[in-house]
Amino acid sequence: MRAGARRISGTSDDLKISAERLLERALGLGADEAEVFGVWSRNLTLELRRDRVESISASVLRGLGLRAIIKGGVGFSSTSDLSRIDDVAEAAVSAARIFGPDRLWRGLPGKSRMPSVDGVFDRRIADVQTDTLLEISEELLGGCGAVGGVEPVSGGVSCTHSLEILINSSGLDLSEEGTSIHLALETIARGSSGVATGSEFDNSRSFSVNARAVGEKAADLARRSLDGISIETDTYDVVLSPVAFAELLESTFIPSLSAENVQKGRSTLAGMLNKSVSDLRLQVVDDGALPAGMGSSAFDGEGVPSQRNVLLEDGVLRSYLYDSYTAGKEGRSSTGNSVRSGYSEMPRIGIRNLIISSKEPVEMLDGVREGVLVNSVIGAHTANPISGDFSVEARNSFRIRAGEIAEPVRSAMIAGNIFDLLKHIDVGRDARAVGPIVTPGVRVRMRVVC
Repeated sequence: MRAGARRISGTSDDLKISAERLLERALGLGADEAEVFGVWSRNLTLELRRDRVESISASVLRGLGLRAIIKGGVGFSSTSDLSRIDDVAEAAVSAARIFGPDRLWRGLPGKSRMPSVDGVFDRRIADVQTDTLLEISEELLGGCGAVGGVEPVSGGVSCTHSLEILINSSGLDLSEEGTSIHLALETIARGSSGVATGSEFDNSRSFSVNARAVGEKAADLARRSLDGISIETDTYDVVLSPVAFAELLESTFIPSLSAENVQKGRSTLAGMLNKSVSDLRLQVVDDGALPAGMGSSAFDGEGVPSQRNVLLEDGVLRSYLYDSYTAGKEGRSSTGNSVRSGYSEMPRIGIRNLIISSKEPVEMLDGVREGVLVNSVIGAHTANPISGDFSVEARNSFRIRAGEIAEPVRSAMIAGNIFDLLKHIDVGRDARAVGPIVTPGVRVRMRVVC
C-alpha cells in the first residue's frame, strides 16, 4: 500500500530512502533479518484555559525505528535524526548479538494481501489550519455557555495527520496515511454546598465530531453533580457508562487476552480456550480493519494484515491476541495484534478495536430499584492486571431509584473482580468508541463503599 506517497510525496520519499538505507546497513553489518518502521506526523493543537485560548502549537515528528535480528535475538534502536543511519544500525545489530540466540524465533512477516480499510483518512484534517481549530474551540465554549452556572476549566482540540511506512528483509514494503481529531472540555459548577466538575470528549478519524455537544455534555454533567448525597456502603446494581467500563477493561481484562501474558503465566485466562469465561450472552471481537476505527489500519505493527478476531463467543473464550513471535511459539498465525506507540518503541501486543456487545442487550435502568450510575472512574491503573481485582473512585455518580436517575452521589469507591463481573453482566444497546474500545454501558452487581 502506497497511498501516502501520493499526498505527501516529499516527506514520504525522504523517509523511505532513509528507511531503505537503514535496512541495507543493518543487513550489511551482519543482521540475519531486519525491519524498519518509519513515522512522519503533523499535529496542530489548541489548548483552552478557562474561556480563553491559552496556546496554539504545531509540531512535526519524524523518525525511524530498526529491529535487527541475529539467530533470533532482537536488537532495537531508533532516531529522529535521519543522518544517524550508521549509528542506529550498529546499535541495533550489537544488541541483537547480545540478546540472541532464540530458537523460538520464526522470522519476520512476509508479503501478504492487505485489506482496504475505509474511514481512516480525512483530507480536511490533513489540511486543517488554525482558524478551524478556533472555530471548534468556540463551539466547545458555546456549548458550555448554554448551560447556566457552569464555567469551563480546561480543554482543547488536536488534529493529527500521519504517514507510517514499514519495510523488512522479507520483502515487506508498506505505507499508510491516517488522520485523527480529539477534543475535550472539563468544566466546574458552583453550588450552595460546594463545587462539582464534569468532563466530556470525542475522538474520530474524520471531522465527524460535534464540539458544541461535547461542551454541553461536560457542563450539564458538572451541573447535575452538584449537592451530592451520601449513600450507605452496600452491594448495588451498578451501571457503568461506556467510559467507566472501558477504563476498567483496559487495566484488567485486556492484559489477560495477550498471548504473551498467557504464555508467561500472567493471565487468569491461561488454559481457558474454548471454555466459558463470562455471561453466555457476551460477545467480544477485536477488529483491526473496522471502518473509521480509532485503532484501524490495513496492517498491524509488524506488517501482518489487519483482521477481525472473535475473542469471546457466547461467553466462550475463542482466541487470545497474538503477534508473530507468540504465534510462532504455538505454531499458529498472528492475529494482527502487534501495535506500536511510535517509531521509538518496540512493537508489542495490543488491541486494535475491541468491540463489546451482547446477543440480548438490555435497557440499563430497567428494573433497577436501588442502584448507582458511574460515569467514569479514577485509579483504574492501580488494578491488578493478573487477578483482575480493582478498587477505584467512582466519579460523577448518581443514585438510581425505581429505574430513574436521581440524586448525585458525593463520594464513592467501587471494588470487585473483572472476571467475576463478566459472568453476571447485562450489556446495553448504545455503544460508544472510547479510544480503541467500542462498548455500550453495562450493569453489574458490585460493592459500593461510601
